[in-house]
Amino acid sequence: MTQNLNHNPNMSIFEHLEELRQRVFTSLILFIIVTIISFLHIKNISYILQQPAIGIKFLQLAPGEYFFASVKIAIYTGFTISSPFTVYQIMLFILPGLTKKEISIIIPILISSIFLFFIGILFAYKILAPAALKFLIHYGENIVEPMWSFEQYFNFIILLLFSTGISFQIPIIQVILGITNITSSNQMLKYWKYILFISTILSAILTPSTDPLTQICLSIAIILLYLGGIIILKSLNK
Repeated sequence: MTQNLNHNPNMSIFEHLEELRQRVFTSLILFIIVTIISFLHIKNISYILQQPAIGIKFLQLAPGEYFFASVKIAIYTGFTISSPFTVYQIMLFILPGLTKKEISIIIPILISSIFLFFIGILFAYKILAPAALKFLIHYGENIVEPMWSFEQYFNFIILLLFSTGISFQIPIIQVILGITNITSSNQMLKYWKYILFISTILSAILTPSTDPLTQICLSIAIILLYLGGIIILKSLNK
């Protein structure tokens, strides 16, 4: 049975490892359950992911392409939905060994990280994906008829969603650097010209499409997130 470190501060290393094993096992079980449920409702999930590409005819170009794509989508969905619970299990494991000051810092960071990740996914789904697909659909529409591979489309949309969610972690990284005194908000502000250049490169790397509109939107988002991180550090006097 899992023990709480607050109740027994003299737990042995094996008891710590046992608690960690149980928390990992619990998180894994939830991930598997959510993944299975997602697979059972894969038609509804696929329909949601298809929305940014309304009007496009999807083809199955290889035997089993839809099935393997469905498994991949279910796994990504399971990971996304279960990730907050996994972070919660990690928090339960590490918090008893931390001071109140450390807890007051780590909990907001973890919660904000999850929140920003999902905001990034929503931003990509509502803004980046429609902009990218609109460009790709209309480019050369008088020459070729857009009929896309089912699997390749979902590889595109999943990569865009997750890469954007990860890029939205920029303020979290800034706050960590600030509170650990590795750098300060004033120093970050001095580097804004470099960040402008880096954001352009990052947006080109993170977006799976080559259209300029998507890259510009993500680049602007990265710059705003960077400035938001500076404002947060200013409020913390860092």
